[in-house]
Amino acid sequence: MPPAAATKRGHAPPDGGWGWAVVFGAFISIGFSYAFPKSLTIYFKEIQEYFTVSYSEIAWLSSVMLASMYAGGPVSSILVNRYGSRPVVMVGGLMVSAGMVLASFGRTIMHLYLCVGVIGGLGLALNLQPALTIIGTYFQVKRPMANGIAMAGSPVILFTLAPLNQFLFDSFGWRGSFLILGGIVLNCCVAGALMRPVNNNTRPKPKTEPPEHESESQGCLHKFIDVSLFKHRGFLIYLIGNVVMFFGFFAPVVFMAAYAKHQGIDEYSAAFLLSIFALVDMFMRPATGFIGNSKWVRPRIQYFFSFAVSFNGVCHLLCPLLPGYVGLVVYAVIFGLAFGMVCALLFEVLMDLVGAKRFSSAVGLVTIIECGPVLLGPPLSGALVDIFGEYKYMYYACGVFMLVPGIFFFIMHYFNYKKLDEEKRQNVPVDMRTCEEAVQLKMSQDSNTAHDTDG
Repeated sequence: MPPAAATKRGHAPPDGGWGWAVVFGAFISIGFSYAFPKSLTIYFKEIQEYFTVSYSEIAWLSSVMLASMYAGGPVSSILVNRYGSRPVVMVGGLMVSAGMVLASFGRTIMHLYLCVGVIGGLGLALNLQPALTIIGTYFQVKRPMANGIAMAGSPVILFTLAPLNQFLFDSFGWRGSFLILGGIVLNCCVAGALMRPVNNNTRPKPKTEPPEHESESQGCLHKFIDVSLFKHRGFLIYLIGNVVMFFGFFAPVVFMAAYAKHQGIDEYSAAFLLSIFALVDMFMRPATGFIGNSKWVRPRIQYFFSFAVSFNGVCHLLCPLLPGYVGLVVYAVIFGLAFGMVCALLFEVLMDLVGAKRFSSAVGLVTIIECGPVLLGPPLSGALVDIFGEYKYMYYACGVFMLVPGIFFFIMHYFNYKKLDEEKRQNVPVDMRTCEEAVQLKMSQDSNTAHDTDG
């Protein structure tokens, strides 16, 4: 566990009060960040026909948006460290809105890549990182619970946007829908307005500035983002495992409906599987937060995350073995449980490893490195389907990509916890010696004082 945030930030996290309004704002901001790219897939068929492009070309739209969101992580972290969460989230909402409005006038698929993918994706990056960071400034004791509730925004908003997008599509087509969505996403600005700093008047005292030539030699990057994290043992464990994990993280969701149709299930029943998955995911995220906040799990929460990642891997490996539509419903329920657990813990365990003070830099570095697997994972999984003509090999591959890092997390965190305990035990004798020396010094002073008095 990292030390209390009060020792690092100059204030004690209130663990409540206005913090719950901040959690609600993060719920909206995180929800749009993750749900918005997925919800746009309902317009893909009409856009594909309008621009006469292939399915793979139109599928890159969501991938570019997600990759831009992850790649913009360090920029978002730098801005949060400089200006705070509130203005960054509000600017991000304006960017996503502008991207959607500009895309509604698009004449080529490249226009949509630029407006929806790049501008919209970078706007979502400015929504995601600040929302995750500010929770750590408001919560310490109840932080896993707060993170679980905030992360539930993704399935809730996806569950809401799915029928809304269908209605907009039927009523206004994709161009009119993009205009309206540009207005709806301005709710992120409202969410940002709720993200009031904990205490504007209490700031930790800045460290003494180094000499000018020394400051310049360090480079600008070191002033804004903590690259020393690459020497942090827990951060490296998290980063290595997550890079492997994200190759198999999103593909099972993307191909779930297509897999059902491949087995001869009608499109409405196939789509209903996604609804079941989203509904279970929706309730599992806050439930995971409550479990993670318990006194039995919180001290070793990294093991809980390791179990969640491994659970996902086993779930995908068993998927092809479950027969018929009933089997797919069972898979959707179990997958919703496993996916919700990972999503609820994904950033909480990073904050647990590096502490609230370094979290903004850590999440920025993690997301830009993860944008590669996020971008390549679904296309590589789709390539397996093209090669073998079956979906089971894709699910087996995703299962391995989840199970291997899950086992890796278990092993490495066992050694990490053991090392932390050893370091803690080594520090105790030093502290005791310091206290003993202080007591002896005090006794000596008292003795000298008494001697002088007697004299």
